[in-house]
Amino acid sequence: MNHTSKLPEISLPNSDLASVVLTRAAELGDRPALIDAPSGRTFSFNELATQIRHFSTGLIDRGFSKGDVFAIFIPNTPEYAIAFLGVAAAGGINTTVNVLYSEQDLLHQLKDSGSRFLLTVPEFLDRALPAAKKSGIEEVFVLGEESNGATSFGTLLANAGDAPAVSINPERDLVALPYSSGTTGFSKGVMLTHANLIANMILSSHVNLIDENDAMIGVLPFFHIYGMVLILNLAIYRGALLVTMPRFDLLQYLEIVQKHKITQLNLVPPIILALAKHPEVDNFDFSSVKTIGSGAAPLGEDLEQACASRLGCQVYQGYGLTEVAGASHIFSAAKESPKPGSVGPVLPNTAAKIIDTETGEELGVDKRGEILVKGPHVMKGYLNNAEATASTLDADGWFHTGDIGYVDADGDFYVVDRVKELIKYKGYQVAPAELEALLLSHSAIADAAVIPSPNEDAGEIPKAFIVLQSPITGQEIIEWVASKVAPYKKIRSIEIVDEIPKAASGKILRRVLVEQERQKHPNN
Repeated sequence: MNHTSKLPEISLPNSDLASVVLTRAAELGDRPALIDAPSGRTFSFNELATQIRHFSTGLIDRGFSKGDVFAIFIPNTPEYAIAFLGVAAAGGINTTVNVLYSEQDLLHQLKDSGSRFLLTVPEFLDRALPAAKKSGIEEVFVLGEESNGATSFGTLLANAGDAPAVSINPERDLVALPYSSGTTGFSKGVMLTHANLIANMILSSHVNLIDENDAMIGVLPFFHIYGMVLILNLAIYRGALLVTMPRFDLLQYLEIVQKHKITQLNLVPPIILALAKHPEVDNFDFSSVKTIGSGAAPLGEDLEQACASRLGCQVYQGYGLTEVAGASHIFSAAKESPKPGSVGPVLPNTAAKIIDTETGEELGVDKRGEILVKGPHVMKGYLNNAEATASTLDADGWFHTGDIGYVDADGDFYVVDRVKELIKYKGYQVAPAELEALLLSHSAIADAAVIPSPNEDAGEIPKAFIVLQSPITGQEIIEWVASKVAPYKKIRSIEIVDEIPKAASGKILRRVLVEQERQKHPNN
């Protein structure tokens, strides 16, 4: 059956993204909108709106036209908002680039997206300039002073005049072209319209109840859909203060929470793990924090409760993907006690269902299958990839997420794992994320990842890579897990490592571990 929101249908504006995000800028005036954590540079709502207008004008003066693509390759700073919304106001398309990308990765995205201009920082020029030259980028802009081969970002802000108005069709015109994480294959450009981003931002705001009295930290990367829509754009739209961090450092993060009296934390499981287990956390004041939202990867129930108990605030999960422009499920911040382990119900104006992965048959309550989502925030498709679009977006508008989950009798959803990441042990399907959540509940384990290891008898066996917090043997871990799971779910092999490879979004890079494991077992 289809599951829809318990909240009433929300009326969405037929407008462009920049206009909607800046709805309250004039009203909020000189109140701080963005603060750069390392330098303390502050932009008021008035200053932000002015800089966005100047940036848009500067682009148009350089011949940037509606539908042109602008690549943003910078860490989280206030300038990210200026560039992103300035491009949007000019009718352009932002392709946001992972800051960890190599020159080759960057080159692929610049060529595939057809980018005309590129914005970067001095530290990235060694990757940016060669990739820009090979891809035919017309001009590279850099934050700070002009550099050899790159124009200062400030030159785009120099024109104080107003550019001619650009006619934008929100339902049809693209505004963002982020690339899927590539954790399960080569990255693909996800085509998102003004209407897609506006829908997700506004629908999420009816559940995630922030306003001008709130303060948030922008540490999750703005190139990722979570940071882009649900942190950067949502904070400005709702009038909250956003403190930007170019990279995560636990002590600096804790200091920002205390100094700026942050009220809402938007995080991924690895950071929540640190907040739940790191001894330094006890030395900082978290009394201002009301809620912690987690997304981008499954958060285990034990870890969720451990963090909530330690910090004395509400921890809730959401679920979404780049292809739905952010979230599709979020527990309401108004709920006193979200269900541990659940990502909550669907957003307003959104529908979801569970289908059998083999037959496509719709499944009922508590039956595991693939999660499908439908709503005004679902992408137009993948750029230059009709085959991938057709395989995930069906004729009725349902997006096939590739994630395994189930829904309970209250209409609250639970995400178990990726379809492609399930371990096939003697015909049984084992979800790595379930075992990882269990492992992380052990006091001796700091981090963990579980993958399929080739095995002649079983086909695949669950193998765990473990980062230790205190001494314990692999055999002790195997026996402890075995006492808590069904026989087919047992961990069969353990490898102690220094760290778990992860994407900037917080997702475990299983393909890295899987490839290493396959090389160890070339005959299986």
